[in-house]
Amino acid sequence: MTSLAGKVALVTGGSRGIGAAVATRLAQDGADVALTYLDAEDKAKAMVTRIEETSRRGIAVQADSADNVALVAAVERTVAELGRLDILVNNAGVFPYAPIEEVTLEEIDRTLAVHVRGVYVATQAAVRHMGTGGRVISIGSCFAERVPYAGVSLYAMSKSALIGMTRGLARDLGPRGITANVVHPGSTNTDMNPATGESADHERTFIALGHYAEPADIAATVAHLAGEGGRYITGASIAVDGGFAA
Repeated sequence: MTSLAGKVALVTGGSRGIGAAVATRLAQDGADVALTYLDAEDKAKAMVTRIEETSRRGIAVQADSADNVALVAAVERTVAELGRLDILVNNAGVFPYAPIEEVTLEEIDRTLAVHVRGVYVATQAAVRHMGTGGRVISIGSCFAERVPYAGVSLYAMSKSALIGMTRGLARDLGPRGITANVVHPGSTNTDMNPATGESADHERTFIALGHYAEPADIAATVAHLAGEGGRYITGASIAVDGGFAA
């Protein structure tokens, strides 16, 4: 029996990249998995197939993480169709990149809506269904701890907010036996930031190990926190960044 047998997880933004790797790993470890997606329906359906190939149940729910109503509905649908909710992985994200003078109010509002308000709203809805052993895991960023170049002040601000939120959640949820942690990936080989991209060589100069992570590297840490190995870890910010913040 695997460590997450009988558990149900919801991964926001689970149709690609780190989210897809997390959803796959949780299913491999025994959990039934729901995932949200914005507009890549084909990728979301493919992920459900991948989950079902592990002999677990999977569902995909279209939900913009900037839409409070849609997020709450995704949580409720997960519980209705899969029977419970034990693990929430707040993964959905955007990557605004521009000099501060060029950032628009619309970009500010959307980034904070997805990375901060959306995480809070999803967590608020999810923990209503969690009991002892529940897990809230948010995907942050190495930029929450170190910003070595310009253009990411908005992104860094939004991801830094997850540190304070997670510490507060640890206090709010600890008496109920629910843990809350944030994982900070470094440069990770995804379609949003490929290891063969134009800026990849520059990014590698900041990484102590000298190479990008694979999405599975991030998923491994999430899976540890979601399982029995994470039962006494809460309020923590865990870097999976190859030494970016060292």
